Amino acid sequence: MAFDGIVTKSVVSELNNILIGARVNKVFEPSKTEIVLSLYNNGINYLLTINIHPENYRLHLTKYSKKNPVNAMNYCMLLRKYLIGFKISSIKSFDLERLVKIHFEGNNELHDNVSYTLIAELMGRRSNIVLLNNKNVIIDSLKHIITSTREILPARPYEYPELFKTSLLELENFDSFYRLVSNTSYTDISVCLSDLFIGFSTVFVNNILNELSIENSTHDINDLKEIYEYIINLLNNLGTDNVSFKKISNKDYTIDFSKQNNLINYELDDFYYKKESTDEFEIKKSHLLKIILSSLKKCSKKLENINHKLAECENMDKYRLYGELLTANLYKFKDVSETPSEIELENYYDNNNLIKIKLDTTCSIQKNMEKFFKKYNKLKNTLSVVTDQKKEAELELRYIESIIYSLDSVTSIEDLREIHDEFIENVSIKKISYKNLKVSKPKEKEEVHLNKYNINGFDVYVGKNNKQNDYLTLHFAQKNDLWFHVQAFHGCHVVLKTNGKEPDEDTIFKCALLAKQNSKASLDKNVSIDYTYIKYVRKAPGQKPGMVNYTNYKTIIL
Repeated sequence: MAFDGIVTKSVVSELNNILIGARVNKVFEPSKTEIVLSLYNNGINYLLTINIHPENYRLHLTKYSKKNPVNAMNYCMLLRKYLIGFKISSIKSFDLERLVKIHFEGNNELHDNVSYTLIAELMGRRSNIVLLNNKNVIIDSLKHIITSTREILPARPYEYPELFKTSLLELENFDSFYRLVSNTSYTDISVCLSDLFIGFSTVFVNNILNELSIENSTHDINDLKEIYEYIINLLNNLGTDNVSFKKISNKDYTIDFSKQNNLINYELDDFYYKKESTDEFEIKKSHLLKIILSSLKKCSKKLENINHKLAECENMDKYRLYGELLTANLYKFKDVSETPSEIELENYYDNNNLIKIKLDTTCSIQKNMEKFFKKYNKLKNTLSVVTDQKKEAELELRYIESIIYSLDSVTSIEDLREIHDEFIENVSIKKISYKNLKVSKPKEKEEVHLNKYNINGFDVYVGKNNKQNDYLTLHFAQKNDLWFHVQAFHGCHVVLKTNGKEPDEDTIFKCALLAKQNSKASLDKNVSIDYTYIKYVRKAPGQKPGMVNYTNYKTIIL
């Protein structure tokens, strides 16, 4: 990420124009890494977020409210005690370091004028939020830290982090800059500047190189002078309308010359909101997929065991035959004192050919006979049970595979929640907590969001998951609407609303193509797509969501 010293100084420059004199109304702690100050200034309410997440650390104004814990955390309560009612008197950044000092002034319970300082250290894994009194002594911090060089603990004097880089602002002129850079062994100028100077990220330097069309491997004095002048000019314009937020990618951004349409604070706010929403979505999706795959593995194992039992049942007639042959020849063994391990008998079912039968020597021949019949009856009963179990397991397996297909195509938290809720209703899994998701749960009447298309003047609807497929086919569609689905593959239900009209061949072809595109066979060739009227589509009792039976259909091959 690129929340470097340049971005920090840009944010602070804007905050000085907005928040000086702002009163603290409320303090929130939405998560263990974030503090949000609710501020009021000149008739306007603001939210200032300070986040010390190892990857998403930053400080800026925000317009997005977040859910807070029912019971406030300790540090949040402490900040409420000391800061509510106080006003911001100054906001400062140190050089180009990612360290912001917010000074508060106000009256305590005894009406004495007192001051406090909130320091935001935005330094990756070492980020922290520290509250100081007017004697520079730590009241408390969001994280307690003890190292060989610093102690961030209550009642300890606050010490600034050690700085191991050079400040560009302290250099006298370009000659000092050039001597410092030219005396290094770096071949990559972006890495060189980010390693030498405070506050420069490689993203920031690379953007300058692109703007100036300078090679990254340059050490030419003229190129370095252009870079130096560009940076100095940019620093002199921070806090003005001449610089703005520039998005490099979904993961990177920087500050650059251009007329800004919005405050850098709010551009950062949108960037991180989208990033965190995407990250949260991917985490939840990955978690749900892991659980579904675990269920798929269990179901596959169950089917494997069933097939093993069915294989055993294939030999059940052998045990009945052994029992019958022993029964027919039992008289021959009345005088046998010990049971042999194997005997040969004539098989009257096979032209009296001899058949070998292995026996249990620990019990009598009559007991062996009873054991064969018992084994036969057990396998016969097992065959009846496991045959039904196999049908159920195969349906379960197909259903879970359809869920996985639906999960591949989800694009929002709402879609993900629908699949999650559907799955826990039909398969026994552990629920996933959605308390931290940044969207509210859809209302009852808003739960179904079908994809809608217009083809040659006809409205066409596509379900995004099994529950939507059921709703679309069984409740939304009318009996004379056309229903499309890919044959022998998992896919979405597609419904063409006819409204009493007869669609032409081109419309039907395009609907079939839509069904193929929204199926697991979207990239295959010679795929069969069945279509029929809704009145010929039925759902058998007990069938899983999205699974139906249909008749009187026609087929298009695409």
